[in-house]
Amino acid sequence: MVVNTIRPMKRMTDPDALLFHGAADPTRLAILRQLAGGDGVCACDFTACCAVAQPTISHHLKVLRETGWVRSERRASFVWYWLNAEAAARFRSIAGELTPGVAAPLARALPVVQAPA
Repeated sequence: MVVNTIRPMKRMTDPDALLFHGAADPTRLAILRQLAGGDGVCACDFTACCAVAQPTISHHLKVLRETGWVRSERRASFVWYWLNAEAAARFRSIAGELTPGVAAPLARALPVVQAPA
């Protein structure tokens, strides 16, 4: 008899892992590509780049804010978004560390992952 045990999900605390998590979705990647233009994008304009409804866009924008990819500013009844340049630079740096034949920096200690209480 096989018994399924449900283990609590571990909370991600590594900032690099969070950054990758934020970009690891086709819709979020499309949003990041649109933001790469640098002029800022109103939240209402993301439905043009993505084939999803506005509530889904709002969810993905929340994930991108929480993982450090975007910054936002409310202007009257609209919210504008910009790509966080530091997040993009960190992403490029991590990708460079993963390039074959390129010497990686000294390994850093991994954070302790804690199960939610």
